[in-house]
Amino acid sequence: MHSLPPAGDAVAALQRSRSGRWQMLAVLAVCAAPVIASYFTYYVVRPEGRRNYGELVEPQRAIPAQASARTLGGAPRALESLRGQWLLVSVAPGACADACRNHLYLQRQLRESMGREKERLDWVWLVSDDAQLPDDIAPALGQATVLRVDSATLGAWLQPAAGQALADHLYVVDPMGHWMMRFPAHMDRAGAAKAKRDLERLLRASSSWDQPGRTDGAGQEQP
Repeated sequence: MHSLPPAGDAVAALQRSRSGRWQMLAVLAVCAAPVIASYFTYYVVRPEGRRNYGELVEPQRAIPAQASARTLGGAPRALESLRGQWLLVSVAPGACADACRNHLYLQRQLRESMGREKERLDWVWLVSDDAQLPDDIAPALGQATVLRVDSATLGAWLQPAAGQALADHLYVVDPMGHWMMRFPAHMDRAGAAKAKRDLERLLRASSSWDQPGRTDGAGQEQP
């Protein structure tokens, strides 16, 4: 005859068996979680694909090599000096009619709406001719970068949508100098709210590698 095991050993074995089953169930639950989540998302949430308000540019266009610009005072400046920051760019003749003024207003408001992240975004007006700027808009351009750039250089870098003019859009340029997004023509304030969401996503997605302020070749931050 075989002797029965001590009662204590039997209880311990039962506890180990129950513990093993719970561990197995836990492993199965972890393995099944992604499947359950995917079914829940598909059948219950059914999210639509994220839609950008701005049109992504493919392929992206880098700032033309050795392209030059001029400050409003006439001093030469390399267009590549704009690299190192996210840019929100408008293009318009110096006379700056109503559409131009609306873009400048929206650029300023969009930048300010970024809150603490606004130092990572510059708003830029590229003046496409030699016309004198209206005196009344000068005070509003204190935070803007304003450069004169000839039309050939602009055309080699930026491009409007079919049937639109270059001055009809706002353009987004990444810190490496690549034009990568174009907002719809004739954007109004309702469109600007959608553009803000695009800009917030871009700044958030790049926060691990993009820092405010530019650096020169020696690594010194530039204003």
